Amino acid sequence: MSVTSRYRDAWEGFWNEAAEGQGAVFWDAEPTLTAGRHLAYFEPHLTDPGLPLIDLGCGNGTQTRYLAERFPHVVGADLSTAALTHARHADPAGVAAYRQLDAADKAEAEILHAELGDANVYVRGVLHQCEPDDRQPLADALATLLGERGRAFLVEPSPAAKTVLMGLARGPAGPPAKLAPVLRHGLTPGAVPDEAVPEYLRAAGLTVLASGDLPLTTTEYTPDGTRIELPSTWVVAGRRA
Repeated sequence: MSVTSRYRDAWEGFWNEAAEGQGAVFWDAEPTLTAGRHLAYFEPHLTDPGLPLIDLGCGNGTQTRYLAERFPHVVGADLSTAALTHARHADPAGVAAYRQLDAADKAEAEILHAELGDANVYVRGVLHQCEPDDRQPLADALATLLGERGRAFLVEPSPAAKTVLMGLARGPAGPPAKLAPVLRHGLTPGAVPDEAVPEYLRAAGLTVLASGDLPLTTTEYTPDGTRIELPSTWVVAGRRA
């Protein structure tokens, strides 16, 4: 199964319009506030830190490059060719590798697994953006990428995040500048219940090893200068040894 053309076209349109440079889009916060925080919860559960690391839904590669400074082989994977163009432009030294991947297509995941072997996978805010029918296939593909030794870290906005975003969109001045294109391209977060995320993973044959709550930092601010953070949950999953 693969994603719908509407979903693919929405992401291509968004990234084709997006400006170059770190921080230009709503969720592209500094790695020290995002992947850096997440690694503190992820690394203790890695059975083999030397495995390839896949940044699934890498976008313009900000987090990918950060991860590539800490792991020996990092691959940024994204559905959007335009996003990968941004990522490659921002990484002229090639500290990471990049490739197009439909993460809801298990066959594509099997091809990547055949190339890399078992991998650790970092997933930030991808599942909630999927069409409902693509969420379980994405979890199944994730399990394929992990194999027997890999571990996955997923962080996803909670349903409460949608309330925050819709409140911002309906403000007197309209949505903040970096949120407006997200809404215009129909990339609003889906209402995925917190408890549904581990259920998708379990249905894919994975075990939830740890979980918790952590704000998801954005690049936007409220009119009073407060950084906008979205309520989110994180999960570490893999196969039991």
